[in-house]
Amino acid sequence: MSLPLPAQQALESFEQAHGWEQRARLLMQWGDRLAPLDDAEKTEANRVHGCESLVWLVAERVEGQWHFKASSDARLLRGLLALLLARVQGVDSAELAGLDLRAWFTQLGLERQLSPSRSNGLHAVLLRMAELATSR
Repeated sequence: MSLPLPAQQALESFEQAHGWEQRARLLMQWGDRLAPLDDAEKTEANRVHGCESLVWLVAERVEGQWHFKASSDARLLRGLLALLLARVQGVDSAELAGLDLRAWFTQLGLERQLSPSRSNGLHAVLLRMAELATSR
């Protein structure tokens, strides 16, 4: 299974980072690149439950491929969301359903930063993505 181009770029960036400080800086930079959601998109219907922080997720299907936008009130989580989105942009529903989130963050060298609550929150986002992908 080949990685989407944004995921390849993320992997290359994080492989070159040495130590947690560089990875943390990179994580914040990725979070700052997230396309902002309009206030109209930050609705209860788009909110992902199961996260300690506020997280919103918007999905759109273009020619059979999924494109997501997400945002959070937490800066570190925005970075993790950006990396999750880089991994899932443009995949089909089957690949989305089979994604191993922990393996992706391990590849990036960020598995230690996934506290149980952050890990659960990201899994909630991934589940919501799969839910949206199967309901449309």
